[in-house]
Amino acid sequence: MPTLLNQADIQKLSSELSDWQVIDKKLFCLKKFTNFIEAIAFVNKLVEPAEAANHHPDIEISYNQVKIYLTTHDAGGLTQQDFILAKEISHLQ
Repeated sequence: MPTLLNQADIQKLSSELSDWQVIDKKLFCLKKFTNFIEAIAFVNKLVEPAEAANHHPDIEISYNQVKIYLTTHDAGGLTQQDFILAKEISHLQ
């Protein structure tokens, strides 16, 4: 099982992610698009990196907005895996 990060590590790693914030033991990112089709296309791009990492985000889609939440459920909070995948998601266009 992945190791939970301490608060100092979480603060350091989250400072490296400009489009993410920490909310209730989760990383959160809101992506906005022109329309629903673009939002879905973005979500489809998440599949490959999430599967490769065997680490899957919680996703909410509302028309042109995609809300992404990352946490390591079986560890009960944030781990290194969450920050690695967040960086990969941040690079997706």
